[in-house]
Amino acid sequence: MNVFLSYILLGLSLAAPIGPINAAQIDRGIRNGFMHAWLIGVGAVVADAVYMLVVYIGVVQFLEMSFMKTFLWLFGCFVLIYTGVETLLNASKLNFEYKRSKERLVKSFFSGFFMSISNPLTILFWLGIYGSVLAKTAASYESSQLILYSSAIFMGLLIWDIMMAGISSNFRKYLTTRLLIGISLLSGASLIGFGIYFGFQAMTILIT
Repeated sequence: MNVFLSYILLGLSLAAPIGPINAAQIDRGIRNGFMHAWLIGVGAVVADAVYMLVVYIGVVQFLEMSFMKTFLWLFGCFVLIYTGVETLLNASKLNFEYKRSKERLVKSFFSGFFMSISNPLTILFWLGIYGSVLAKTAASYESSQLILYSSAIFMGLLIWDIMMAGISSNFRKYLTTRLLIGISLLSGASLIGFGIYFGFQAMTILIT
């Protein structure tokens, strides 16, 4: 049980660092409520599952190709800047009469999915963290336990997702309209900042 709990803690640790997903969750939670913020995280977790599977079956060389790295950096740049600009444009519409759930739920899910799947840092994270965990676990436990402990990592990711969605959606009650707009602007700016960083990384690969 202690080992299982440690893998849940690992999942929480992987999800906790502030990045594009957390920024998007905060914004969606404030603007549209719990479900939208939660589905941003669910989309990201599904993307994480894809990379966990990639690491598990050993298709790592494909992701290490320069072409693939460049494509992912550029795609990530586009997704983040687009989401950030959209957030900035909608920030001025925020007020306490702002209608929640105006946006389709499926859009929130795919925003989270594409933000995570196109993030090369996510790839490196899973190759480094999950790759080493996989190697260690495979050497010490049977395949059934490997699946169990991988599931524990996902439980940690989903627990963090629910926590972020709950905090961001309920936080709205304690904010003034001006603060709501300020947080949304900050969230949008951070997403654009991440997008510019991704674009810079793509250009670096292309130049070298």
